[in-house]
Amino acid sequence: MLDLPKIFITEKGERHAKTGHPWVFEGEVVRAGGSPSGAMPEDGGLVHVFSPKERYLGTGYYNSRSKIRVRILSANANDRFDADFYRRRVRYALDYRRTVMGADFSACRLIHGEADRFPGLTVDLFTDTLVVECLSLGTERVKDVILSALVEFLPDYGVTVSTVYERNEGELRAKEGMEKYKGFWGGLTGHADGHTEIAENGIRYDVDFIEGQKTGFFLDQKYNRLAAAKIAEGRRVLDCFTHTGAFALNCAKAGAAHVTAVDISAQAIGQTRRNAALNGIDAEYVTADVFALLTAMVNERRHDYDYIILDPPAFTKSSATVKDAYRGYKDINYRAMRCLPRGGYLATASCSHFMTRPLFEAMLDEAARDAGVELRQIESRAAAPDHPVLRCVPETDYLKFYLFQVV
Repeated sequence: MLDLPKIFITEKGERHAKTGHPWVFEGEVVRAGGSPSGAMPEDGGLVHVFSPKERYLGTGYYNSRSKIRVRILSANANDRFDADFYRRRVRYALDYRRTVMGADFSACRLIHGEADRFPGLTVDLFTDTLVVECLSLGTERVKDVILSALVEFLPDYGVTVSTVYERNEGELRAKEGMEKYKGFWGGLTGHADGHTEIAENGIRYDVDFIEGQKTGFFLDQKYNRLAAAKIAEGRRVLDCFTHTGAFALNCAKAGAAHVTAVDISAQAIGQTRRNAALNGIDAEYVTADVFALLTAMVNERRHDYDYIILDPPAFTKSSATVKDAYRGYKDINYRAMRCLPRGGYLATASCSHFMTRPLFEAMLDEAARDAGVELRQIESRAAAPDHPVLRCVPETDYLKFYLFQVV
């Protein structure tokens, strides 16, 4: 076992750690102890985690500023946490993606934080561009080793990296004691203008990885877009919160009679127009508040569409606002149900892990009762497999996606 400082946690924390969950919260820490050589825990450094009875539970990154006091990397007391350790984990992550994504490897999430045992780290691949977000101080310290390994190994999977860009702008960085910034990494500036192109489900997209939301494109809905497109032929589709137009374009390609893409952001609508032009697809584009638009349609008793897609941003990012989020999700789904004719179709999603699957389903049932309709479930789906779910880490199961017929 390495010569590292020690953290002793409560029995509750021990039970939590034994499930495999990698987080030790501040309220679970009883005391800190020095290493055999006398070193004390330091922010961003490694510590061993022990039970009240001094049973070894794991080793991870310590941060006194964070509510997540320790992010456990491994429960193997023999791990060395050197460059070879991180390089092995990078290889595991890439091998997994090659297996589960196959030909879709060229546009996928390569590292998905805790699900790949890289705390707080996200890396998305867009053809030849890596876009990175790091929200953990400990991971920040070894980030260069990880990114160097990705650039080195990816040619083995048919990808030569020309660009690496960091989007380290999340509010969690401040809570971890880190500055927010964005910029190119390692001198890899192949797409200096901040744009690259991907193909997903046979559709081309311009990805704005400097100014676009998050890393520039939401890869997690990849196969949900295909599922939504399967029932779009001949239908009049309203794609709400369209962002880059992905659901709208998938439905248009599948033979929808008409597609309207709506977003409150003029920038998002502009990006949707550009993506539609890339594919020779024609659609209607509306810059509007979705809540206001659906409310007006309900009040005017209009049934302009027989298929509505709801893919809103997360309505809650903390447990404290779940009740407000529940009302928001119910409001938007209720209005969509009211706007649809009998026999119409609804696709609806939530990307907040605080809005759990049981809670989201309860909301949908309540919205349906209030709207005076019944929901015939077609599919219940989650994120694409490049965003893996660890059963012992509920936070990794964040995306819910449902297809219904309204009857």
